[in-house]
Parts: sequence; structure tokens; C-alpha cells
Amino acid sequence: MECALGTPVEFGLRMRPGIVSAGRVPEDRDVVSLVAAAREGDRGAFGRLYERYARMVHGILLGRVPVADVEDLVQDVFVRAMRQVHTLRDVNCFGGWLATVARNRANDYHRRSVELVEFTEDAPSQAPEKRRSSGAADDAAAILGVIRGLPEAYRETLILRLVEGMTGPEIAERTGLTAGSVRVNLHRGMQMLREKLGTKP
Repeated sequence: MECALGTPVEFGLRMRPGIVSAGRVPEDRDVVSLVAAAREGDRGAFGRLYERYARMVHGILLGRVPVADVEDLVQDVFVRAMRQVHTLRDVNCFGGWLATVARNRANDYHRRSVELVEFTEDAPSQAPEKRRSSGAADDAAAILGVIRGLPEAYRETLILRLVEGMTGPEIAERTGLTAGSVRVNLHRGMQMLREKLGTKP
């Protein structure tokens, strides 16, 4: 599908689950100038923002949609964001705004899925995900499944921390949450995860 505004792939970036393969990630002080340039239509600046925020968007989507669809939706979120970045009132709030775009895209995904099921007579309840043969991969998938069953606030911060490898301060800065909220969500989320997995702290 061709998009006049470009896609993150056109920016020369390649995405693997939870990993961005690209050059130096922009530092905090660069972000405001990159957002301002992106609002003026600078694709290169938007590509640099993709480098910085792709893991966050991936993590948010991973907690909300089937794993097989996450990669395509990451790309879709950034295409939408590029089209809508001119509507952002405060460039300092880009991370929180982008997180909202990702959450809304996940909600749209589920809304459309419900519509398809309603209008399809013989629709399967859900396509089964391919199982991996590796024991470690099965364990990781099982743990991810447990995390995905936690309340939204805990699920999102745990996936960003444990799957995407982001630190607490990174999660706060990029999602627009306060550092205190992130700490509480991680602490309570880990407690709930341990309880569900039957492990001790």
C-alpha cells in the first residue's frame, strides 16, 4: 500500500519484535526540535522519532492486540501519527500523544474485529496463533499471555519494562506518565504477575 506521507520502512528503519535496528537514538533534548521539524513535514525528523518511540508503540500494542498483528500496527500507528502530528498542540507532549494514538489504534483494531465477526456467518472465534517448538519460546509466550491478562495499567508498563527493555524513567518520559505512577504500576504489576505464576519475590 502506497502512502504519500511515507512509512517508517521508507525512513530506512527495520523493525523486529521489540528491537529497532537503526542508528543513534535521539537524546531527550533533541526530541522537541525533531517534533517541530516533523510538524513542518520533515520525514527525516519523523524517522528519528520512530527510532526513539518504536519500542514504546510496540509494547503498547503487544499488550492489546494479537501478537501476529503487532508489527503491521506499529507501522500503521506511525503513519497515522505522521499525518496527524500537525494537530499536536504542545511538542513537549509528543510521547504521551503518540501513546494515545497507539492505544486508539488498538481500540480501532478490536472494533473492526467485532464488526467482522458480527457480519460473517461462519467466522471462527479467533485464528489460533502458531506455536513455537522451543521450550523457552513456549515459556515466554505463556508469561506474555499472563501479562496480557493483567489490568491495562500494569500490563502496559510491564511489557514496556520486561519485553521492550525500557527503564522506569524511559517509560515515564516516553508515555507521559509520572515517574511515581510508573513505579507503582511496575511494583503492583510484578506482584500480580508473581502471584499468577506462583513464584515468590
